[in-house]
Amino acid sequence: MPNEYYVLIVGYIFGFYMAWNIGANDVANSMASSVGAKAITIRQAVFLAGILNIVGAVFIGSHVTNTIRKGIVSTEVLTDPHLALIGALSALLAAALWVSFATWKSLPVSTTHSIVGAMIGFGIMAGGFTVINWGKLAAVVISWVISPVFSIVISFLMFKIIVKLILSKEDSFVHALKLSPVFIGATFFVVILSFLFKTPLGKKLVVGPYSALLVSFNLAILFGFVGKKALGWLIKGREGGAEAIFRRIQVGTACYVALAQGANDVANAIGPLAVIYFLVKTGSVGATVPVPVFLLLFGGIGIACGIGMAGHRVMETMGKKITTLSNTRGFCVEFAAATTVLVASKMGLPVSTTHAAVGGVLGVGLARGIEAVNFGIIYKIMLYWVLTVPAAAVTSMVIFKILQFFL
Repeated sequence: MPNEYYVLIVGYIFGFYMAWNIGANDVANSMASSVGAKAITIRQAVFLAGILNIVGAVFIGSHVTNTIRKGIVSTEVLTDPHLALIGALSALLAAALWVSFATWKSLPVSTTHSIVGAMIGFGIMAGGFTVINWGKLAAVVISWVISPVFSIVISFLMFKIIVKLILSKEDSFVHALKLSPVFIGATFFVVILSFLFKTPLGKKLVVGPYSALLVSFNLAILFGFVGKKALGWLIKGREGGAEAIFRRIQVGTACYVALAQGANDVANAIGPLAVIYFLVKTGSVGATVPVPVFLLLFGGIGIACGIGMAGHRVMETMGKKITTLSNTRGFCVEFAAATTVLVASKMGLPVSTTHAAVGGVLGVGLARGIEAVNFGIIYKIMLYWVLTVPAAAVTSMVIFKILQFFL
């Protein structure tokens, strides 16, 4: 067997390991608040997230990926195929090791920022500091503020609205059911818009920005009223009050975030693997590479395995250790995270689902008062966010040197 095929096998192992870590750490983004609010059990969360991540990765995940994530490192470092191969391998393993360490510590970190940091380490080793786009890196740093702040504001306001219009009323169940089309409709509007507005799927269906808004709005109204009918049919009696209504809505929102996670985050594992695959197959690589469906499936399965085997660790932190979550609060968290990712990404702002999800939890905690938030765990999470890029970069540089010696 030629030497490059051994490299490809190692690439598959590293790629699967990265995908596994994405599942283990990022499942908390979609399912932690549902588990924390007892809408679903950890076992149900693991099953739902595993299936939806595979579906998202295969059917919605991009079939074209940038060879360098987020354009932070100049593609000129890819001109030497041998260096590019070593770089892609070192970036994959370095990012995976950092996410694995954070998961072991039960702390949520951005897998996107991990791969960005690892790519920076590879770029510095292959081409020096001049190949790093420092402006793009500054945008990543800004996202440490943008994502959580956006999400804090949205979840805080949404929870205050729910308190005023529903929870403060004498019969909260009746008011929750009456207003359920608004909350279900708002959720579906964000969900449908996420898939149609300036996306590969929207282009494939020939849906322009205005058409996407119109389609999303009309379907949101339809699903809002259908959802109200379904809730009336599902919930017998008024036991549980408004929380019983939001428990059902919350699970739907969590499923969307899991689906979007599979579609978006699979590229963090499969992007570098696709580079390795095409370097071995063709001997060169361009600024973008096509991603075969089997690689998307491979990544999706890796993510699902990580969710099943270690997803509970970070879920416990986000769902239970930051603040106490109810179903109404959990809905606000997921709605805020989904809306933040949609709005910020469509405005061209750098965004992290992990940071948005943590911001959402913090927002509903603050809505109940500062004493309702465990700031000790928040400080620890933020420290790991700041460490992500430099830790992944340094690890990538060390691995690059080791691989250069052996390959």
